[in-house]
Amino acid sequence: MDDIVKSALKKWPNVPNCYGWLALDARGDWYMRDDQVQAAGPFPQVKGSRITHDKLIDFINRNYEPDERGAWFFQNGPQRVYLALEAAPWVLGVQREGESFKVDTHTRQAVSKVLGAWLDELGRLFLETDLGLGVVRSMDMDAAASAVEAGVWDPQDILFAELPQRFAYCLSPQPSPAIQA
Repeated sequence: MDDIVKSALKKWPNVPNCYGWLALDARGDWYMRDDQVQAAGPFPQVKGSRITHDKLIDFINRNYEPDERGAWFFQNGPQRVYLALEAAPWVLGVQREGESFKVDTHTRQAVSKVLGAWLDELGRLFLETDLGLGVVRSMDMDAAASAVEAGVWDPQDILFAELPQRFAYCLSPQPSPAIQA
């Protein structure tokens, strides 16, 4: 977490959390979802505006983490901005490097170890990593398929609806009833 964010948390510790205004799609793109977009429908059916500003993306990436409920957020100064996930908390890139495969996240963190692999009913490949569960970007499925064919990963079938509970993450966090009162 950035030092400026830590400082803001100390200065303003009781800023209300924000829900619904930020989302992460299965390609690793961040989306802003204002009131009008949220009223038009849920994410990812209605995505909103893709964030393209490099410095803002870097800031979000550096300050992205989960809470104790498995709800992922972006710490924006003193405010937690909870976000909707299309598929998983991490979006993974896979690159072939000779006989091995390099995996990294949409936040540019290197994955040290892949612990398991799953295919959902839509054919999406999910990897359990030392950082948590991630979905492989569609543009990297050729390299990922090479890893599967080489026996590096042995994907097991799983229903997408089972993933959030099994890997303790929330697709669309909501305020708890105690917070709403």
